[in-house]
Amino acid sequence: MAKSRVVIIRSSRTQGPRGLVPPSRIKTMLTRGFALLTDQSQTEAGLRTIFHEGEKIGVKINTLGGKKISTKPETSLALAETLVLGGHQKKNIILWDRTNRELKEAGYRLNTNGNDFRIFGTDTNGIQYGTQLVSHLNIGSLFSTIQTRYIQSSISLAILKDHGLAGVTGGMKNYYGAVHNPNKYHDFNCNPFVAEIFDSAPIKQKHKLTILDALTVQYHRGPSYHAQWADNYGAFIFSFDPVAADYIGWKIIEKLRAEKGLPSLEEEQREPVYLKTAARMGLGKNSDENITIREEEV
Repeated sequence: MAKSRVVIIRSSRTQGPRGLVPPSRIKTMLTRGFALLTDQSQTEAGLRTIFHEGEKIGVKINTLGGKKISTKPETSLALAETLVLGGHQKKNIILWDRTNRELKEAGYRLNTNGNDFRIFGTDTNGIQYGTQLVSHLNIGSLFSTIQTRYIQSSISLAILKDHGLAGVTGGMKNYYGAVHNPNKYHDFNCNPFVAEIFDSAPIKQKHKLTILDALTVQYHRGPSYHAQWADNYGAFIFSFDPVAADYIGWKIIEKLRAEKGLPSLEEEQREPVYLKTAARMGLGKNSDENITIREEEV
């Protein structure tokens, strides 16, 4: 059985003036991550192994936590600029989340037309959620038309955080922001719902890549921001395997918790059991022996 590859790119130089991460440093980390993930020396060649020329790419970001613990504009725009290196037009790249309000509060400037990157929420006039219910296993939801109609391939660019119910929120749970009723899927540590939303056709058929933003990791009392339990970890985590990416993210959170003398998520009855469900469903790997990690500092 082939192992899943997870790439971790770290940098000790990710805190610039006023706490902002220098965009040039982010772009260096992203391009190196793509190179290691695809075994291509050139970013352009690596991107062409993932995405087809001319296709519309959606980058699902997470802006629920406000400026302190959301996907920052300098991160998602650096990723979008990197995708342009692969031959994609700016107007065919959409950076999106649930609402325009949350995007603006996280520092984004909205844009729905022209030749630049598109940035908007599902609540934009003319976008909204679909009108046909998607039923899959225990899931019954309306999906954002950004995911169902406006894009052909999807990247989950998620913040790595502790979660009071799920234990860990990462690339898979990021797609809760693609459905109209995420509140329905938080019982039983969000299990099996995280896996089943991901396994639904609008997500599974389009998801190509998970990138976990671990520049700042909220390792306790998430998903909201608490400075005393936030670590400047300075990393991005890449994988084609959505389960493996989140599994490694979980291990990072556990390591940070142990270093601070906090109990494990299992001890707090918050182990991310949805990862085991996802692995059983064939969505990816969730064990050390089935995952290869390539880690590099830049």
